Order: sequence, then structure tokens, then C-alpha cells
Amino acid sequence: MTKNHAIITILSGSVFMSFVGVLLRLLEAANGFQVLFYRSFGLALIVFLFICFWRKITPQKAILSLDRSDCLIGLNLAIAFSMYVFAMFNSSVSSTLFILSITPFLAAVLGWLFLNERLMIRTYFSIFLATLGVVIMVYDGLAFQRTIGNIYAFVSGVSFALAILFARLSKKKDVLGGTFLGGIFCIFFGLMACSFSASSLSILFYDFLILIFMGSFTIGIGIMLVTLGTPYVPTSEVCLLVLLESVLGSIWPWIFIGEKMSPLEVLGASIIIFAIILFSVVSRISQTS
Repeated sequence: MTKNHAIITILSGSVFMSFVGVLLRLLEAANGFQVLFYRSFGLALIVFLFICFWRKITPQKAILSLDRSDCLIGLNLAIAFSMYVFAMFNSSVSSTLFILSITPFLAAVLGWLFLNERLMIRTYFSIFLATLGVVIMVYDGLAFQRTIGNIYAFVSGVSFALAILFARLSKKKDVLGGTFLGGIFCIFFGLMACSFSASSLSILFYDFLILIFMGSFTIGIGIMLVTLGTPYVPTSEVCLLVLLESVLGSIWPWIFIGEKMSPLEVLGASIIIFAIILFSVVSRISQTS
């Protein structure tokens, strides 16, 4: 896979994942632990089937191919997925998604420390624009009481950046095994939490269908596309590209359930979209020149 194809793949994955927030808002009664348990079944299943298809191996060989790198990636993705859910339950969709946009900073530092990745001028400029957009978008939300949800979102961003770092360190052609294990770890965590708390695994059939769809398609296909492109793009640039999820993820609730964005949020989203387009176009030009 070329870098240009990887960029398109990552952006496509971001579009799929951007629907998670609005789907969570459509749930009627499921809590965070139940969400983790049920949606992770769809995630793990679709990723596992794709591993077998993509690598042209049997299910047994797919299981035996899992290694330490996959475990590290999976553990961090599981934490990121879990904290993301609880951030959504304790804050607004826009606040959660755009706090997660700190990931490029964290990933850039990690890539510099552990991978000796030099940041290109275009990346600096794109990150600067994206940062400006994020600051504008979260400015209105500072007055709201969303501390717990914001902390969850921050932890999710850190874990996601670490997962990308381990994916780069693994030097694998794909890190779908780590994505699969991320789903398995979430299933286990959701099951244990429901077993030892007041929650149960009993949910409405309507909520069940939404969660299975969410895990299989919006997250499953989305995270597969992102992880397929990750090994071919520097860490900080991957995180910059997935900012598209934050922008679209804030727009869908506005369109489908009337959760409107303020004028400042619209302005910030526009700046971030411009940063992503700028980076993608300049990267393509430099690749072909």
C-alpha cells in the first residue's frame, strides 16, 4: 500500500467511526458496561473474519498469529474504546470528540521519542490549524460541568496514541490482530463489570441491534481501515487524519437528532476540515513529485 492509498484508507475509516456518537445517542436504556459488552462482539467478529480474508489464512492460524505486539495494541485500544464510551455518557458528543483531538500532540511526542520521526513543515502547519479549530470548538463548552467526561476523553486520547505508537513499532503490514484483541478485551471488561455491579446483560432488543450494528460496521470497518493504513503513515499524521471523525461526529447529531452546534463550533470544524484537506493535498503532491 502506498502512502497516498493509506491516507485515503485512514480518512475512510474516520468517516465510518464518526457515526458512533449519534448511534450512542439513539440508545434507549443501555448503560456504558452493556455498550462495551455487546458492541464489542460485532467489532471482534467482523475484524476476525477480515483477518482471515485479508491474510488468506484459517481461523486457527489467525489465532496462533497473535503476539505480544497485538496484545499491547489491543490493551490500549480496549482502554481507548472504554473511556470513549463513558466520555460520551458524561459529556456532549462535540466535547468528547474534540478533546480526543489532542491525540496528534501526544502521538507526535511519542513518535519523536521512540521512532525518531521528523515532523515535516506541512505537518506542523496542519497541526497548528487543527489545534486552532479544536480550541475554538471547545471554548464554548468550558462553562459546562463536564469534568468527568472530559477526563475520560483525555485518557481515551492517550490510549489511542499509544496504540498507534505500538502499531508503528511492530513494523507489521497490518495490526488487525491488535484491533481484534481490543474487542475481546472490551467484551471481557464489560462482562466482568456487569457481573460485579448492579448492571445486568439484559437490554432492549432495539438497543441490542444498534450496538451490534455499531460494533460491526461503524467501529469494526472504521478501525480496520485506520489500522490498515497506520503502518504506512507517520504517527502524528495518522492522528491528524483521524480528526475528520471529530468533525463529522459533531455534525451527524446536529443533522439526525437536532443536537445543534454553535457558530464557534462550526467555525472550528471548518478550520479542522481545511487542515485535513491541506495536509492530504500537499502530501499527495510531494509523493508524486
